[in-house]
Amino acid sequence: MNDGVIINEVGLRDGLQNQPRLINTEQKLQLADKLIAAGIKHIEATSFVNPKAVPQMADAGAVVAGLPHSAELNYSVLVPNMKGYQRAVASGMKNIGLVIAVSDTFNQKNIRMTLDTAREMCFEVINQAKQDGNTIRVYLSTACFCPYEGEIKVDRVHQLASQMINHGATEISIADTTGSGVPNQIDAICRPLVEQFKDVIFNLHVHDTAGQATAMVWAGYLAGIRSFDASIGGLGGCPFSPGASGNVATEDLVYLFEKSNINTGISLAGLSSAVRYAEEITGQKLGGKAMHWYWSQQKRLNLVK
Repeated sequence: MNDGVIINEVGLRDGLQNQPRLINTEQKLQLADKLIAAGIKHIEATSFVNPKAVPQMADAGAVVAGLPHSAELNYSVLVPNMKGYQRAVASGMKNIGLVIAVSDTFNQKNIRMTLDTAREMCFEVINQAKQDGNTIRVYLSTACFCPYEGEIKVDRVHQLASQMINHGATEISIADTTGSGVPNQIDAICRPLVEQFKDVIFNLHVHDTAGQATAMVWAGYLAGIRSFDASIGGLGGCPFSPGASGNVATEDLVYLFEKSNINTGISLAGLSSAVRYAEEITGQKLGGKAMHWYWSQQKRLNLVK
C-alpha cells in the first residue's frame, strides 16, 4: 500500500475547545507554527461559535488573522449556523465545516435544534456557500453511538449523508463523537458511501474513548477513506458528549500510516515538539501511544536525557 492520506489537524479547535485553562491567541498561533513545522498542511483552526457557549473560541477572528499562509496550507473553520458562517467568511475563510447529529436528541443538546431544524439550517448554509464559491464539510456526529439514544442504525447515517450530498455538500465527515464505535461499524457506514458517491470527499473523525480509534481509522482506510481528523497529543473531547475522551492522537495516525508505507508527509520528531508545547500551555500530560513509544526510543538511544 502506498496511497497517501490527508491528516486534518483539529487540535486547535476540537482539542482546545473544552480545556479548563484558557489558551490565548499567541499560544494557539505558536502551536499552529509547530504543527506546520512537523509537516501538517491541513488544519481546522477554530470555530465561529457563541463565546458564551465555548469561551476558548472567543478569539476566532484573531486566530484566523494570525495564521501563516502559503499555497500548500489548507485551513478550515467550524460554524454552528448562518451567523457563524457569515463571521467566518468575513474573516476570509473559504473552507467551512458544519455539524449535524444523526441523533435528534444530541442535536437538541449540542446545538439546541431538532434534527429537522438542523437539517434545514445546513441546507441554508450550503446554499449560501455554493453562491459564494466556498466549500462545505458536513460533520455527521454521533454516527456510531449517541449517549442519549444508544447505538445508531447505519441506514440513518446513510440517509442523512445522502441528503447533505444531494444538496451540495462538498465533503462529508463521519464522526464517532463519543468514541464508542468499533471497526465493523465504520466499514458498514463508509464503504457503501464511498462506492456510491465517487466524487465526494469522505473524512473520518474518531475519538479514542474505548481504545478503538486507530482500528477504526484502519477500517476506514480499507473502506476507501483517505482523509482523517486527528488532534495533537490526543487533545479534545466534546463538551456536549458526557464521557467522551480526546480525538485520536495525530502522532498515532502518523505512526500507523507511515509504518504501513502510506505517506502522510508528517514527522514524529516534529510532532514531539508540538506535543510538548501543547502540554505546556494546557497543563496536561499528553501524547498518544506512538509518541510515548517515540520518546522511549529516543531515551534508549541517549538522545533525550
